[in-house]
Amino acid sequence: MNILVLNGSPKGNYSITLQTLNYLERIFKDHNFQVLHAGQKIRSLEKDFTPAAEAINQADLLLFSYPVYTFIAPSQLHRFIELMKEHHIDVSGKYATQITTSKHFYDVTAHRYIQDNCQDMQMKFIRGLSADMEDLLKESGQKEAKSFFEYVLWSIQHDSYEPCYHKNTTPVHKGIIVPEVRDQAEKSGDVVIVTDVSPDNTQLQNMINRFCYVLPYKTRIVNIREYPLKGGCLGCFNCATDGVCIYKDGFDAYLRNHIQTAQAIVYAFTIRDHSMGSRFKMYDDRNFCNGHRTVTIGMPVGYLISGNYSEEVNLQMIIEGRAQVGSNILAGIATDEGDPNKEIDQLAASLEYALTNKNTQPQNFYGIGGMKIFRDLIYQMRGMMKADHKFYKSHGQYDFPQKNKGTILKMYLVGALLSSPKIKAKMGNAMNEGMLSPYKKLFEKLDKE
Repeated sequence: MNILVLNGSPKGNYSITLQTLNYLERIFKDHNFQVLHAGQKIRSLEKDFTPAAEAINQADLLLFSYPVYTFIAPSQLHRFIELMKEHHIDVSGKYATQITTSKHFYDVTAHRYIQDNCQDMQMKFIRGLSADMEDLLKESGQKEAKSFFEYVLWSIQHDSYEPCYHKNTTPVHKGIIVPEVRDQAEKSGDVVIVTDVSPDNTQLQNMINRFCYVLPYKTRIVNIREYPLKGGCLGCFNCATDGVCIYKDGFDAYLRNHIQTAQAIVYAFTIRDHSMGSRFKMYDDRNFCNGHRTVTIGMPVGYLISGNYSEEVNLQMIIEGRAQVGSNILAGIATDEGDPNKEIDQLAASLEYALTNKNTQPQNFYGIGGMKIFRDLIYQMRGMMKADHKFYKSHGQYDFPQKNKGTILKMYLVGALLSSPKIKAKMGNAMNEGMLSPYKKLFEKLDKE
């Protein structure tokens, strides 16, 4: 079988993920593995996609190999998928799967992104492998990699693949009306709108115009389409110690001085290939000059999205996860699916409330789980990621090991009591009452005030 490995890592042969494919090639010698460095060669492929098209046509299985960058795949792989669609490469009926390496930080959304796009192109998608970066160096990781590929081969033999759950429909845009008169005077402040809107995208531009008009705060627009980004994140860790990007396009300083200094950020984009598009993804990935530091803690964020957002479950998870991990206030998401004018007005009102009242939103599983992964990662790599380590230490992120000795001893006592059937029978409702006791004291205190 001819297997085309689409290596989305900008590091090319130095990709950690690619080493799993090198391992599989040595184990499964009856199959032909060919590697296309889609991430590293993306600029040349933009000029001439012919080599990629020929390799894809000859392949029986497309295997996407990439590190997880910022909830999804690297921007370079985003662009490669765009090029596949722009060139109308016929891959219908071909099998596809994926292998990623990460610390399991939102690997689920990265995998779903690739799956959705493969199914857009009518490919037969087989569940992929999500590995930790060091897994292949362990016997258990080698076994998992081997078992994964055996499953892929079995799936192809039995024509078994993942069902498609999304609808690939054309968005139905609703008209945007920009009011002629403001409802209230403009307040001083600084709300930045980050967008990649093109001159011919009047729908998204109208959404931005209405939002700017109804929001009673001064706004400014940063169009990342116009910023001279030299390229996507290379994963080189040049910024790990001092936060300075290896690119000399000034984006790291621009990000810190012109975007992250705002009181709130609103992102405006048109859905493309189940995400925000490769240009926006390049912007997201280049934010890694801040490492894993949540430098915009408490800042309100909002979204203006053109497209069928209600059908993009994975994108919804990414947007909520971004806000949760960053400890940002998600003020709202306005789309052009239903009543865009009303949704834009509601977003403006919610953002105004968040800026005025400084309300906070507690983290849910998306935020707490994500930060625990980062916490463990940074603590382990603190010798290299010095800026991250300093940030996490000063913000109390290192909350391990748990040293609440009083609670621990109390739980040992409760466990000993519950292990005795006689004592357990006599306790009755005492445990529930004991759990509610601290709350009763709180309410008694409030009643006295």
